[in-house]
Amino acid sequence: MPAIPPYHILLRNGTVLVHEGARVRPLRGHDVLIEGNTIKKIGQGLELPPGDSGNMQSFNFRPDDIFWGQLTGCLQSIDGGVTTVVDHAHLSYSPEHVDEAIRASVSSGIRTVFCYSAIPRIKNWSSKIEFEEELVPSWWLPTLERLAKAEPFGNGRVNLGAAIDFLFPQAVTVNLWKKSQALNLRFFTCHYVPNVMPINVVEILSDNNLLGPNVVLSHANGVCDTNAQKIVENNVFVSATPDTELQMGLGDVVAFQPNLKNNTSLGVDCHSNNSADLLTQMRLAVQHSRAQDHLRAIENKEHCRVDITLEDAFNLGTIQGAKAINMDDQIGSLAEGKRADIVVFDTTTPAMVCAAEEDPINAILLHAGVRDIDMVIVDGQLKKENGRLCPVEILDRLDSETGAETGYVFTVDIE
Repeated sequence: MPAIPPYHILLRNGTVLVHEGARVRPLRGHDVLIEGNTIKKIGQGLELPPGDSGNMQSFNFRPDDIFWGQLTGCLQSIDGGVTTVVDHAHLSYSPEHVDEAIRASVSSGIRTVFCYSAIPRIKNWSSKIEFEEELVPSWWLPTLERLAKAEPFGNGRVNLGAAIDFLFPQAVTVNLWKKSQALNLRFFTCHYVPNVMPINVVEILSDNNLLGPNVVLSHANGVCDTNAQKIVENNVFVSATPDTELQMGLGDVVAFQPNLKNNTSLGVDCHSNNSADLLTQMRLAVQHSRAQDHLRAIENKEHCRVDITLEDAFNLGTIQGAKAINMDDQIGSLAEGKRADIVVFDTTTPAMVCAAEEDPINAILLHAGVRDIDMVIVDGQLKKENGRLCPVEILDRLDSETGAETGYVFTVDIE
């Protein structure tokens, strides 16, 4: 039997931390050549052996990386009882990247608004980061137009939106918003953090007649009363993401803020950073907000009281999210005639058995974890049963010209 040639991986132009006894020395601008399961060489200007294309590690994700990352994130959401997401898709490095993300979303079975984004693209990342000189690539708008003609995907579960942050000059960004709105997309989103952002996103959108009920702003930490009033008057929603906002020190979570309360919902922000279940976000939001209310009462020498209810928090993770994307007539609550997006909790687990008998909302908000979610149904299809994700049929190819699903090549059984 002929020997299998060794597989090579070449890691280029990084900082390699090497040991010299108990001391660690950084070798900057060095390469590492791996042969099979062994580090073959550490040096500068290394090359792969002749005839070996190897695995050239890049700072950019490839389209297939995006597919598997997107699929994993969607399945993590479903496993955590999330049936619908607004996906601010930070991945628009090429049309192929975008198509693979949509294919993964369709394959997962989740309901989603896939918000196609405009992002600065990295040209080089070594001792410094260099961005591509072309701010908006020539393929960006044609790709959006192609997808807008083809959507919805996945039998109507996957709709198209746009995620356009103010990362470019204002005139360029506003133009992208207007071109996207001209395509009659379902939904628009961008980041808005007054505490740390140098520009006033609400004012810019308002001045250009871009604020409306099809817009959700992420975070809004530090929003002033004037901007909060504009958000409410234009029926814009804010998605608060307590986990990342508290981690990044963006300021108080606005989920229960009086000047925004009826126009807020919850998100997880980044499934690459934290859990993708909304149980965590509901619990963090209510307890943090109660703590802030308590501190203010102490400072004002007032009697402490609990004004934020668990029912308020439950609504943030359910019907308020549906309202944010103008689908509260179809999802977000259990009612005859609505879409069958349902989460079933096992009330016999050690965490739930007593609490659920006494107060089911309390049980979900304060006691439940992902392991207590027994079943998840999305659009009438079982996606989790008996506490386990159901097998996932991987879509072969998505015809992004027509939106047609071109068959399933294999099924992944989630262990």
